[in-house]
Amino acid sequence: MTIKKLPQKLLYTQVVGSSVAKVLKLKENYSNLLAKKIENIQKIINDSGKFKLHIKTTTRGFFYKQIIVPIGKKNANKFMASFSSHIANINRALKNIKLDIMIDYVWPEPISITIVTSKVASPSDLQVIENFVKNIENINSEEIETSRLPQSKSYLKIISIPYFIENSNISISSDFVESVIKSNHIFNNLSLASKLQVIKALPKSNIAIVWIDIWDAQSGYKAKNIINRSFNIGSFIATIHNTNMNPGVPQYKNCWKWGYSTFLC
Repeated sequence: MTIKKLPQKLLYTQVVGSSVAKVLKLKENYSNLLAKKIENIQKIINDSGKFKLHIKTTTRGFFYKQIIVPIGKKNANKFMASFSSHIANINRALKNIKLDIMIDYVWPEPISITIVTSKVASPSDLQVIENFVKNIENINSEEIETSRLPQSKSYLKIISIPYFIENSNISISSDFVESVIKSNHIFNNLSLASKLQVIKALPKSNIAIVWIDIWDAQSGYKAKNIINRSFNIGSFIATIHNTNMNPGVPQYKNCWKWGYSTFLC
């Protein structure tokens, strides 16, 4: 005599977490469930394929409620010395001309100040804030560049530059190179994202490499417009090349001199 096994009932949790085919057995296995309950379970499973996972990340993107005002190191120090009164005065000026934007706070950068506002600034907002900064007492307005919203950075290097100024024993400085490129039309409408870095190509070489970071669009079109272009520094012809992000000027750990990679001395 053979014993016929009774069909085993599925657990409720097994049915809900299983395939659609098994869900169809709900009525058979759980005949006492209300029709409304079964309908809700089927709806949950049918909609599960439409669910899109949104991954949360702590990676910081561009904060567009910022205004970057390139004003130079000295101007930035002067501004930050009395930043509380400057913020109050700018907010008062914005309110008087009935603009619905206010400055929340400000912090200094190496060659600029970053102003955080209550909303994304319009071109007219940028102009008003920039004009106010230019009119602050003891601020050199000639060193202030056009204010802008946050942008991407492009990393470039300038090669074939002599390490010493022509007909002298004075090594070129970042300020000297910056004055040259600012007077050249190739660099029109470009803003430096950080201070230029000048290093020797090799320890015993008289040729330098200049690392230059510029503010750019995400597509990098500003950098593309000047890559492989050449210009004069004295009687020498320098060329602009693309490069990876520059981590900083290296320092050799044996002689503790700056300007060349750690495996050379």
